[in-house]
Amino acid sequence: MDNPQPQHTNRQYEEELRGLRADLLKMGGLVERQIADAVESLVERDTEKARQTIGRDSEVNRMDIESDERCIRLLALHQPAARDLRFITTGLKITTDLERIGDNAVNICERVLELSEQPQLKPYIDIPRMAAIAQSMVNGSLDAFVHDDTALAEEVIERDDEVDALNYQIYRELLSYMAEDPTTITRATQILFVSKYLERIADHATNIAEMVVYMVKGRTIRHMDKKTVRS
Repeated sequence: MDNPQPQHTNRQYEEELRGLRADLLKMGGLVERQIADAVESLVERDTEKARQTIGRDSEVNRMDIESDERCIRLLALHQPAARDLRFITTGLKITTDLERIGDNAVNICERVLELSEQPQLKPYIDIPRMAAIAQSMVNGSLDAFVHDDTALAEEVIERDDEVDALNYQIYRELLSYMAEDPTTITRATQILFVSKYLERIADHATNIAEMVVYMVKGRTIRHMDKKTVRS
């Protein structure tokens, strides 16, 4: 008669893997909300929403710790190999990127609180566009992770150029404001910070997408030119 214990252990292992996947998706959903609320608080000059978003960062940090602990437990107790090992180590890295995305959303909210005390410099047009792309990149990178979809991961990586272009466009526009009227320097600088935080969010989404390619194909594409990623 077969020993039932290994089957029980395998079921526990599979449940832990599913739990890790669910944890990462839940954390990803929260940081997506953080991005959306941070930019909405900027556009609407809503300091209460900004403070609420800052307050939720502790939840992101808690999820980061719990997901890391699950990954370490899986590595220690089950000694996974090959595909499972890549999945778990990718999970460890993804939590780090998601936590930093959450930090950048908080940074945006902190600039919102500062900007709310001053007259609005200009209508926000490119910042929301930039945020929408960055948020979609986060969503796409996590979808790629869940579905082992390297084609989607590569699309996310390519979209990083759009965010970089918008960041440069915002930089040039705000530079002209500062050159023409030195009294705008403080406000323009704070908006530049917001743009930079969004660029970093897109960079973290790109990191996740690159790790998905590694997880599925066992191929490291970090630091590679984008033109060679699909090769």
